[in-house]
Amino acid sequence: MVMFTGIVEGIGKIYDIQKRSLGAKVSLLPPFHAKEVKIGDSLSVDGVCLTVTEIDDKIIKMDIGNETLNRTTLSKLKKGDLVNVERALLLTDRIGGHIVAGHIDGIGVITKIVKRGDSFEFNFQVNDEISRYIVEKGSVAVNGVSLTVAKIIGNQFMVSIIPYTINSTTFKEKKVGDKVNIENDIIGKYIEKFLVNQKGSRIIDEEMLKRFGFK
Repeated sequence: MVMFTGIVEGIGKIYDIQKRSLGAKVSLLPPFHAKEVKIGDSLSVDGVCLTVTEIDDKIIKMDIGNETLNRTTLSKLKKGDLVNVERALLLTDRIGGHIVAGHIDGIGVITKIVKRGDSFEFNFQVNDEISRYIVEKGSVAVNGVSLTVAKIIGNQFMVSIIPYTINSTTFKEKKVGDKVNIENDIIGKYIEKFLVNQKGSRIIDEEMLKRFGFK
């Protein structure tokens, strides 16, 4: 399984993108030397796990399937756009953020940006399927950036982003109304899967807890 940490290595630039009947091919100027990756390597591009298929001098090329285009903001990419880039985690690396798979759960929308001292508070609107896994003080990946949820109001959540992260990612370019890729913390999804049986009923419920003496 390919994993990332949500600690963005730098900002890449879209050199070209060609739409095709079965998807698209994107050419990327990465924030590191193209020779530092090889064909078959995985990159997180705005939080989406993509596979390197070609390397041409300073350019890295990757294919994007229609399923990925339909579920992420990559469908809106155009030449010159800036994106967050991270190479896949090595077993010897420290996990500075949290475990990120690069499998996007859905798209969120920036609803508010407030400057607080040197930091910024970003609010995001998401749907029910995403918000059910969002917890205060928990982790979430937004455009591939590992962030901590500070507050939840309905289907909106707020994060505080420090100056280093603002300056090292595309968040410095974002504005209200922009769409972003959201990946929930995978641990919450696994826990839910383990606690629900195949018929959709929860294995641990109030009745079961009472039988074992919990009140």
